[in-house]
Amino acid sequence: MIGCLLLKAVSHDFYLCLCFRFVFRTLQFKCQKIICPVPLRCNLRFASWLAHCYLNEKIKRGEEEDETDENIKAKEQDILNLGQRYKKEGKAKELAELIKATRPFLSLISKAKAAKLVRSLVDFFLDLEAGIGIEVQLCKECIEWAKEEKRTFLRQSLEARLIALYFDTGMFTEALQLGSTLLKELKKLDDKNLLVEVQLLESKTYHALSNLQKARAALTSARTTANAIYCPPKMQASLDLQSGILHAADEKDFKTAYSYFYEAFEGFNSVESPRALTALKYMLLSKIMLNTPEDVQQIVSGKLAIKYAGRDIEAMKSVAQASHKRSLADFQMTVKHYKSELEDDVIVRAHLGTLYDNMLEQNLCRIIEPYSRVEVDYIAKTIKLPMPQVEKKLSQMILDAKFHGILDQGEGVLIVFEETPVDKTYEMALETIQSMSKVVDTLYQKAKKLS
Repeated sequence: MIGCLLLKAVSHDFYLCLCFRFVFRTLQFKCQKIICPVPLRCNLRFASWLAHCYLNEKIKRGEEEDETDENIKAKEQDILNLGQRYKKEGKAKELAELIKATRPFLSLISKAKAAKLVRSLVDFFLDLEAGIGIEVQLCKECIEWAKEEKRTFLRQSLEARLIALYFDTGMFTEALQLGSTLLKELKKLDDKNLLVEVQLLESKTYHALSNLQKARAALTSARTTANAIYCPPKMQASLDLQSGILHAADEKDFKTAYSYFYEAFEGFNSVESPRALTALKYMLLSKIMLNTPEDVQQIVSGKLAIKYAGRDIEAMKSVAQASHKRSLADFQMTVKHYKSELEDDVIVRAHLGTLYDNMLEQNLCRIIEPYSRVEVDYIAKTIKLPMPQVEKKLSQMILDAKFHGILDQGEGVLIVFEETPVDKTYEMALETIQSMSKVVDTLYQKAKKLS
């Protein structure tokens, strides 16, 4: 009886059980040589058998645990490999079913491994951009599962991906609502990596809603947070790309925007991201908007840009050639031929109006360049546009001082004046008078102190 109690007391320790089994076997051997009461001998025999059974069970359970760990690791790797295969083959529905089917398995592994596995599979699914209509619903289901399992960090990571999904699908109000809630949580937890990602998404959403002030404020917050941590090259490139977009949209500062686009291109290219092509495209757009289309060919033929040759680059080269020729017809043909590459891009489409106006002005300047007096009807026929539209544009160009001239509506002609050198005598006289005024004021103040 005493042996059984001792065995129960130390049954949690493998080595103590082994020692007690040895003691019980020794006592049994001693009892065989001496006269020992039958109950005591039975208790020792039972205790020895119990220790033997427990040890066998312990060894068996240990082997099962080792085998289970190996199986779990193998299954985890198999799930990732299958997800990657579905991604390469473009099987979005199968990948969505795989994400749902792995949920029971996630309870067998640690929370960190489970979070990594779910994030990887969801990223595989979202990277497909298949547009099968279940992306938002699937992401919401994963978030609900994370809430039920009380996996806070996984839930926050999935919510950040849901915000990106809302942005891609044009659900900007939902993106801002979820983003504001998530930002408060992340600031409390001080998760700066995810905080940068959410702030960048907030900036993109505000830009899509044409609220440039809030977009710049969100981007400034994201860059400030990123400066306090190690920012991966891909995230840094995304920040630079958004900075370039805002400079081009808000201040029309394409020179600064070009430098940001260049940094973004190098960052995306270093990690072999497909978004490098987008950054390169915006670089070429900046050069065209700066009226230096001749630089486009030099950039495209560069060492880094050669491998990105395709329809997107050909579209920008065609626009650059039309801009260089100042031909509105070539520009319109380019936009029609490369519609998906130009008009389907939100950023390029936003600048198409300005680009069209620039092309129209350049084309009008090319037509009136050899003349000092030209009929408006002739200009309209040459450019193949309605006469009222041409008159309106010419009036705007005269007011903006694009060229010097007047519109004689009575005779229907445009009279162009030669550019005369500006006489700076009056400006210099005004500067001299202002300087003398300052000298007199200074002398008056000194004389006032003496008196």
